[in-house]
Amino acid sequence: MITTKEQLKEYLKIEKDLYVPSKSSIRNYILGGPDIYRWKYIKAYRKLEYYYNNRNKNVVYAILNLHYARKFNRIGFKLGIELNRNVFEEGLMIYHTSGIVVNGDARIGKNCKLHGGNVIGNKGNDLKAPIIGNNVRLGTGAKILGDVYIADDVQIGAGAIVLNSCYEKGALLIGIPAKVHSSSKKTKEVRG
Repeated sequence: MITTKEQLKEYLKIEKDLYVPSKSSIRNYILGGPDIYRWKYIKAYRKLEYYYNNRNKNVVYAILNLHYARKFNRIGFKLGIELNRNVFEEGLMIYHTSGIVVNGDARIGKNCKLHGGNVIGNKGNDLKAPIIGNNVRLGTGAKILGDVYIADDVQIGAGAIVLNSCYEKGALLIGIPAKVHSSSKKTKEVRG
């Protein structure tokens, strides 16, 4: 949750380096590539978080909250992304934008990587959403649904659907429903 200007600057610095590395930024800005549009979305997301969390401080912050909410929603609609503020810690990287939906009650750690077509949300039979650790990577089309916990450094394979918690750090989850895939090529049920 971004509440100070220092936090906002730090988040923006970390994420700008992910989307628009300094070597290629001029070329990307001129050509208007996908990195630039994803970066504009993330920048609006982080500024929205800051102004939303401070909207009661003064009228200027309240107006800026509305401005960034509109900008964030407009860009998100064009890119096919539905996120809510105060869900992701720093280092969010979105590689491909289409079809990303994240429940506002989910809590996601640092350096999350989304590869497109991802859903992080409830199962529909209740409103409980996932809690995800740091450095988690979701392959294309991967989904995490329900009241589950995902440990740090977990990778979720393309198309996998996670319905149970995974407490094993560094695990690889694959399949429907997702199971831990060990290096010995055996699979075992993800602990729930």
